[in-house]
Amino acid sequence: MSARTALALKGVTKNFGRAEIIRGVDLEIRENERHVVIGPNGAGKSTLFHLISGRLQASSGSIQLFGREIDGLPPHRINRMGLSRSFQVTNLFQNMTVMENLRCALLWSQGHKYAFWKRVTSQQGVTQRAEELLERLHLSEKRDVPASLLSYAEQRALEIGATIASGAQVLLLDEPTAGMSRTEADDMVELIREITTDCTLVLVEHDLGVVFNLADRISVLVYGEIIASDTPEAVRANAAVQEAYLGTEAH
Repeated sequence: MSARTALALKGVTKNFGRAEIIRGVDLEIRENERHVVIGPNGAGKSTLFHLISGRLQASSGSIQLFGREIDGLPPHRINRMGLSRSFQVTNLFQNMTVMENLRCALLWSQGHKYAFWKRVTSQQGVTQRAEELLERLHLSEKRDVPASLLSYAEQRALEIGATIASGAQVLLLDEPTAGMSRTEADDMVELIREITTDCTLVLVEHDLGVVFNLADRISVLVYGEIIASDTPEAVRANAAVQEAYLGTEAH
């Protein structure tokens, strides 16, 4: 694994009025690492993702992407610097086909800006790349199906595909298996493994089966603070984690 740091948070805080949601988070994620953030409801996980992706600005501290400061930049600027994210709620163009959703996601990364006089179907490079993504997502047979008619698991797969299509080096996935059956969740884990081999992956996830199956390292966020950040084996054995997150009394 490369020792290069992909994402670094130093002393990051976020206050909403007098409420302190993120309290001095220090976190370093290495390039090509699969890093999972876990914690109880209300721990601040989604807020942390909002800070990293530019939807919120930190009250204090530093957030760096490959050594470049990104805190305070708008989401589209951060995306173009190499970071993309998915959301808990599926965020697709529901009336567009699977192929059309992927083409839209690919345009900027393939060097195409908005131009109303050009037909996207004429961009052969975009279409070829979209076809490759369809194959990797196991959605080739649904190529011309509107996104609204896909199953929930297929919609989540398409959204992850659109996230990857941006060409980002760092991907933030917010609860990618939420609402799925055990079989669907297991399939999603395998899909994530297949299509993110060359990416740095940061996930928020509640399903501990997914967490311990996928993560290289795990960080545990409790009441806005990281109480542990280590390998899955070390986190599983950590008494503070067992008491604060897993709900068992530490002895």
